[in-house]
Amino acid sequence: MLIPHDTRIALDTVVDLVNTAPESEPPREETADGPADGLDGVAALYAFAERHHISGVGALGEKDLAAVRDVRARFAEVFAAPDPRTAADLVNRLVAAAGTTPQLTDHDGYDWHVHYFAPDASIADHLAADCGMALAFIIVAGEQERLRRCEAPDCGNAFVDLSRNRSRRYCSSRTCGNRLHVAAYRARRKEASA
Repeated sequence: MLIPHDTRIALDTVVDLVNTAPESEPPREETADGPADGLDGVAALYAFAERHHISGVGALGEKDLAAVRDVRARFAEVFAAPDPRTAADLVNRLVAAAGTTPQLTDHDGYDWHVHYFAPDASIADHLAADCGMALAFIIVAGEQERLRRCEAPDCGNAFVDLSRNRSRRYCSSRTCGNRLHVAAYRARRKEASA
């Protein structure tokens, strides 16, 4: 599956955004209320925007944080959608609410690419439009089943399976996949020696 560079970046961003939700992460820091939220404050939102090189981010506040958390929850629904029609409906609502205004741009040393958000859009609308269109690309290609959750029992992170045969089961083969394979190997050895 050939995915344009800017679409791939947006897919990486939406996966990282969905995985900031407390219920999506393998337990990091436990609080009295459960796993920590990866977007636990405005400073974390600024860090997320910087990590993903989100352009045009001005002053952010609690309202922006709440709006991004809402967009994050809607993206999680797309990953959980049972079929392409449901996923498409969810993406359509997200992108429409963001007030998409597609335009070509070549800022900050990047070649020409499409921004789907209005020039002075909020960070939530920016994410909803750009990441929503990246998910739309996957759905239009007939590849909605590539939007997955890690099958490791203690994980559940979102990921986009870009393997040729759609066989990826874990968010990371180095962590979740390797950990489960080692556990299965040890169980087989223990059973064989018993």
